[in-house]
Amino acid sequence: MIEKFKTNAEVIENGDKYLYGNHVRMPLSIERGEGAYVFDKDGNKYLDFIGGIAVNGLGHCHPAIVKCLEERSKTILHCSNYFYNEPAVQTAKLIVENSCFDKVLFANSGAEANEGQIKLARKYAKDHGHPERFVVITMKNSFHGRTLATCTATGQYAVHRYFEPLPSGFRYAEFNNLQSVKDIMDEYVCAILTEPVQGEGGVRPASQEFLQGLRDLCDEKGILLMFDEVQVGSGRTGKLFAHQNYGVEPDTCSMAKALGSGVPIGAVCARGEAAKTLTPGTHGSTFAGGPLACALAATTLDVMINDGVIENSRKMGEYFRDQMHKVIEKNHPDAVNEIRGLGLIDGIQLNKPSGQPVVDLCFKDSKVLINNTNGNVLRFVPPLIVNEEEIDIVIKAVDEAMTKLGW
Repeated sequence: MIEKFKTNAEVIENGDKYLYGNHVRMPLSIERGEGAYVFDKDGNKYLDFIGGIAVNGLGHCHPAIVKCLEERSKTILHCSNYFYNEPAVQTAKLIVENSCFDKVLFANSGAEANEGQIKLARKYAKDHGHPERFVVITMKNSFHGRTLATCTATGQYAVHRYFEPLPSGFRYAEFNNLQSVKDIMDEYVCAILTEPVQGEGGVRPASQEFLQGLRDLCDEKGILLMFDEVQVGSGRTGKLFAHQNYGVEPDTCSMAKALGSGVPIGAVCARGEAAKTLTPGTHGSTFAGGPLACALAATTLDVMINDGVIENSRKMGEYFRDQMHKVIEKNHPDAVNEIRGLGLIDGIQLNKPSGQPVVDLCFKDSKVLINNTNGNVLRFVPPLIVNEEEIDIVIKAVDEAMTKLGW
């Protein structure tokens, strides 16, 4: 019989005993969720502006997702890619019809989707008469995953340092600095990979000039432009894809996180010749594109596109930044360097070594969940269904925490 734990403390105690210690966890065991809120075993209610790290786009236990899970559990959960399944086709069709892409290749996570992009880029170069091209240029302070290749693609030494020697074939340029990309461009480069908005790198949106410059450079060199939209896709920025805010079309783009509303799924979206590159035998997966994950993805996309969720992300993001600016300028002008974001991925860069004290006080005093990234950036990635009242609660919590800290 599976043992049931009675209290928050009991779950944490057993978790520390049995779970591998590769994650730093808050002292909170989440029992259930509803909308933008989560609850622990002791009945405490928390406003969730972490959203499973940008996964719970529709919030917790959205009725359409619950219904989809119930119906899918009575049909089939897995059948492998030896066969077609309707949810995979439905999901791919929804993505293609609402984007610039022609084909969708499914994966099981964001890291796998980015691995797929890297493999695609290398094969594309060979298919087009350039076997010498194997290098992918990525950006400093980027984040692309935890597998060995995507860890190497990530432009952060902190992610690299324990796993050297790393795979070859990656170079790092300065984000939002087109000249730095050109400076490391040569005949061995097969693609450029970047996030339109750096998430783990401190919530840093790309400039229009940078993304357009990358597109022009890739066209000039005959190489692929690849976007990582694992965190910022699926409606997060007020568009289905973040790059749609810029009008710059990549050759390939990864998706994951919010696509499955909590069930792991990733995708590589491709257009043109890039959509013809990965042929049978060159890439695949046992679980990718399965009927369970894809049924949830199709439902998620349908709700986001047709029920105003993406537009709400745009409006609430503007409201968050506008209201936060007013509070910071009035009460904490010297503590904050910049407030930035796009849609409902927002960051406050502090003039302090770390934002963790604010995170801790929001959790302890206000039962508000936010997180700290890239050292001193408070990150807010709530469900896309949040409203003004919930945003006001978070702003008040941050304001009170900074006041208590004397900031």
